[in-house]
Amino acid sequence: MKTNRAVRTPGGLSVRLDVRALTVVVLLLLAALTASVVLIGTGDFPIPAGDVLRTLVGEGNAGQEFIVTELRLPRVLVGLLVGASLGLGGALFQSVSRNPLGSPDVLGLGQGATAGALTVIVLFSGTANQVALGALAGGLVTGFAIYALAWKRGVHGYRLVLVGIGVSAVVTAVNGYLLTKSDIVDAARAVVWMTGSLDGRDWDQVWPLLALCAVLVPLVLANSRGLRMMEMGDDVSYALGVRVERVRLLLMLSAVLLTASATAAAGPVSFVALTAPQLARRLTRSPGPNLVASLCMGAALLVTADWVSQRAFGAEQLPVGVVTGVLGGVYLLWLLVTERRAGRI
Repeated sequence: MKTNRAVRTPGGLSVRLDVRALTVVVLLLLAALTASVVLIGTGDFPIPAGDVLRTLVGEGNAGQEFIVTELRLPRVLVGLLVGASLGLGGALFQSVSRNPLGSPDVLGLGQGATAGALTVIVLFSGTANQVALGALAGGLVTGFAIYALAWKRGVHGYRLVLVGIGVSAVVTAVNGYLLTKSDIVDAARAVVWMTGSLDGRDWDQVWPLLALCAVLVPLVLANSRGLRMMEMGDDVSYALGVRVERVRLLLMLSAVLLTASATAAAGPVSFVALTAPQLARRLTRSPGPNLVASLCMGAALLVTADWVSQRAFGAEQLPVGVVTGVLGGVYLLWLLVTERRAGRI
């Protein structure tokens, strides 16, 4: 069945439309929004989905307004933004490296952000905002180090992945050292942060992440054509007029900022950046980076995982990073087996 359609505007502009990919994006958006409404209504004081929607448009009572807009909505928005940032960042890294394992989880960006946060917690006993800034700085420094070490007349896929794995091992050792040097209170605080959680998130985490996404997402999408050309190889991209290293550097910087800011907001939530782009590609069956589908998949995955962490284990509530870690670990094993059988690793 033909899924591509050519749409012509009155001005003569022709746009190719992938019907299947568009359908997948719409369904993922609906899934993310539905999960968000259910999640907002979940808690010690349950609120029906209809009342949640009425409260969101300003028609709820005072108690519902407080619970929804002040307590639960910020947490859900942070989950959506973090999931979207991780999904988009993972898609960028996997496309640039042309490797399904080229994820921030594997490359060590999450560990780098963790090192920055641990430095602030252990050495300076910093506040929550200072810890977030430390995580952002740690992610940026780690991303720069990976890019610089992988550079050799350009940055290529397997070299980027191998350098990232090495940097990840070093930074993980640094994180262990910082934990051994901390007192029991700081160590407990650090371990909670390292798990990855949306507990206690409020509007202070929403606005910076929303502002960053508002800048980076359009920038990334504006360069998606160059990214699609780069998947055919640097020589072909140069021949088609793409400034390969300039586009690659811009997109990698955007991916690092997205990943580091998501980690700063919610801690190192594992495996969303790895699984979201792969699941999106399998659903769309479309070549190319599938940036919008990956973004929507990441948002849907994280809010769904947060609902599971709150409701699937009875009275015990788990940090969302535990749920994504378990599910993502299983997916990674399956991906490695699949890649090995296909002869790609």
